[in-house]
Amino acid sequence: MEMVQVRILQEVRLLLDEKAEQYNKPSFIEHDPIQIPHLFTLKEDIEVAGFLTATIAWGNRKSIIQNAHKLMHLMGHQPYAFIMDATERQVSRLTFVHRTFNSDDLQFFVYGLRNIYRHHKGMQAIFEQHATAYSTQPAITAFKRVFFSIPHPTRTQKHVSDPEKGSSAKRLNMMLRWFVRKDHAHVDLGIWKGRLQPHQLSLPLDVHTGNIARKLGLLNRKMNDAKALAEIDAVLRQLDVNDPVKYDYALFGLGAFEGF
Repeated sequence: MEMVQVRILQEVRLLLDEKAEQYNKPSFIEHDPIQIPHLFTLKEDIEVAGFLTATIAWGNRKSIIQNAHKLMHLMGHQPYAFIMDATERQVSRLTFVHRTFNSDDLQFFVYGLRNIYRHHKGMQAIFEQHATAYSTQPAITAFKRVFFSIPHPTRTQKHVSDPEKGSSAKRLNMMLRWFVRKDHAHVDLGIWKGRLQPHQLSLPLDVHTGNIARKLGLLNRKMNDAKALAEIDAVLRQLDVNDPVKYDYALFGLGAFEGF
C-alpha cells in the first residue's frame, strides 16, 4: 500500500474510531431495533426475539420497532416458549404484516425455529459449526439450509438471505453482531460466548453503511452485495483486526444521523 493510501486510511480510522465511540452507547438502544432483544434475559428469548426482529429490519426504523413489539405481543412476550409450545391452532391464528413479511411467513418461522431448537441444538450450534476461522458467511448459508429443511412456503425463502447466492445478508450479519459482540458499552448483547468471536463478523452492509464507506474511499463496488461485503470487510479488518464491525456504528451513524 502506498504511503498516501496508508495516511488516508489512518485518517479515516481516526474519524471512524471517534464516531464508533460516539454512537456505541446505551442511548443508541432506545432508537434502534436492538431494543427488542434487550427486553429479555433468557438466552433463547433473546435469540428468537433477535432473529425475528432482524428479519423485519428493513424500511422505516420506527415501523420496524413498532412491528417487532407487535411480534413479541403475539407471542405473549415469551417468544421461546411460544416457539416451542404453541399449538397448531395458536400458530395458525398468528396475523402479522411487515412490508412483504406476512402471516404465512411468520407461521413457518415458528416451525422452522422449533425444528432448530428440537433437532439441531439451537441457533448458536449451527453458526458455530459452520463458521470459518475468519468468516460467519458460510454459517449463514448453512443456517438457511437447516431452517428450510422442513416443508415450507416457497415465498418464505426470500426472507432469509444466502451469501452463496450473492447476498450481503445485512439483517443476519446485524443479528450476529448483536449475539456475538460485547464491549464496555453493552449495546450488543454478546450472549454467544462459545467459539464465535467478533473478528469473524461481517459488516451489516446496507444503503447507509455502503454509501458512507464509498464516500470515505473504503469501498469501490457499487452494489451492496456479497462481493462488496468481502471488500469492505477486508478494509475494516485493517482498521481493527479484532473488532471490525464496531465500525457499523460509525458508518451507520454518519449516514443515518449526520447526513454525511
